[in-house]
Amino acid sequence: MKNESTTPVSESAAAFAFVSELAQEVSKGKVELPSFPDVAVRVRKVLADEHVANEQIARIVGSDAGLAARVLTLANSAALNRSGKSVGDLKTAINRIGHNNVRTAAVSFAIAQLRRASELRNIAPQLESVWQEATLVAALSFSIATRCQLNADESMLAGLLHNVGKLYILARANRHGGLFSEPAALAQVQRDWHANVGKAIVENWGFPEHICEAIGEHENIDRTVGQADVTDVLTVAVMAAGFMGHEVDFELNMQGVRAFRRLSLDNAKCAHIMQSCSDEISALRTALGD
Repeated sequence: MKNESTTPVSESAAAFAFVSELAQEVSKGKVELPSFPDVAVRVRKVLADEHVANEQIARIVGSDAGLAARVLTLANSAALNRSGKSVGDLKTAINRIGHNNVRTAAVSFAIAQLRRASELRNIAPQLESVWQEATLVAALSFSIATRCQLNADESMLAGLLHNVGKLYILARANRHGGLFSEPAALAQVQRDWHANVGKAIVENWGFPEHICEAIGEHENIDRTVGQADVTDVLTVAVMAAGFMGHEVDFELNMQGVRAFRRLSLDNAKCAHIMQSCSDEISALRTALGD
């Protein structure tokens, strides 16, 4: 029988200790997802050179059948294949989708591997929930950016990565055994820390600075910048994801959020995007491995 008088104290102490570890890891840049496949690391490194030839990218992608299939699926998805012509070779697929979408394919492939890792089997439902959120926000980000004349590929990548900090926190908490016997404690740590942890991860991966900023700042609704950017798209997409199917309730939650104004979005426009893009969103989620 557990001691009710000491449990809250011990849980609080455990949470504080865990957060302290997270803070140290973030500050030292030692933030890396477990079970990250080698091919995804190699793709990440080769894409750090913006002048790299597509032939070289194709060779690395083609070294893993699973990643190659993910790139081809994305290239042939309804959202990215405007011509309607399917491609079957990697170089043509990479030419079609561009480097940011190769990054997106590599990230989705890597996270799929993480979700299947044997050491994380006991938290598979939580990992799946985070992944479902990521693919929905990625697809919404693509649709919103397309209609606001911003970079849709970068926006989709940011959307897919926006909650990668939650994956890291889940994986780290899992190694602590029964550290979070109360789900509320873990949820609080995720809310407070996932953006900072996520930013540290993508910085560690060498992703472009504005993508890293989007991961770290998308929950800052008071952010002040001159022009609409990827962070604004991500802010709106994350909010919209919580109201899919309930668009009528969205308007009150938009009040005071500057990202909407910078994107020239009102409730009617957001509702239209959420309703009219359902097929596009479904196709993208499938291509990302939903």
